[in-house]
Amino acid sequence: MSEEITVSQENGVLIMTIDRPEAKNAMNKAAAEAIAAALDKLDSDDDLRVGILTGAGGTFCSGMDLKGFLRGESPIIEGRGFGGLVQAPPKKPLIAAVEGYALAGGLELMIACDLVVANEDAQFGIPEVKRGLVAAAGGVMMLPDQIPERIAMELALSGEFIGAARAYELGLINRVVSGSALDGAKEMAAKIAANGPLAVCVSKQIVKESRGWSMEERYEKQAQLIGPVFVSEDAREGAAAFAEKRKPNWKGK
Repeated sequence: MSEEITVSQENGVLIMTIDRPEAKNAMNKAAAEAIAAALDKLDSDDDLRVGILTGAGGTFCSGMDLKGFLRGESPIIEGRGFGGLVQAPPKKPLIAAVEGYALAGGLELMIACDLVVANEDAQFGIPEVKRGLVAAAGGVMMLPDQIPERIAMELALSGEFIGAARAYELGLINRVVSGSALDGAKEMAAKIAANGPLAVCVSKQIVKESRGWSMEERYEKQAQLIGPVFVSEDAREGAAAFAEKRKPNWKGK
């Protein structure tokens, strides 16, 4: 794994830490490649249930490495997008643990995650316009899907930041913590990892995809996805564990 990213795992959770604190964890090509590789591991390893993306040194990610940009380097992976993530999120749940700044490409990495836990002092924004650029890694397209359009427009056109309290109020983040965002994300991940892995992944898929389904086709499309879950070994195990008052032993099949 690249030195730009540190990866560890515990209790079924894969923790990916952008480790470029001297550059405020600005995203470069090596870091993007490492994130893409780590996400492949998350989805392919049956022992892993949830991923967490965070940053070292008190900052989540300050965006694209502009020094690398000036050298002609791109932190975009073909088919995967910025940071190896924004255009191809994992099938399994991914939580962003945000300390400090999630700006520009850093915010775009964050909104590509499924859930967000942030420290109360965190700051969020897409200030690309201040540099004559556009938040092209999903910011101007995806942010209006997650917060009111007029607020997304203000952030995109002004380049100004908002704090954690405002981000929570807008529904941009799930939880605000006074201590470690990573600890808060681990707590959230543990609750997800305790559930049936097939059901979790299909639930995520339906939440993500169903917004594009017409009213007429919603239940039919959902049935196609949940059918295999309801006849799985895990479904029987979940029912048996409930009846026997014990924790389920999930097999992911």
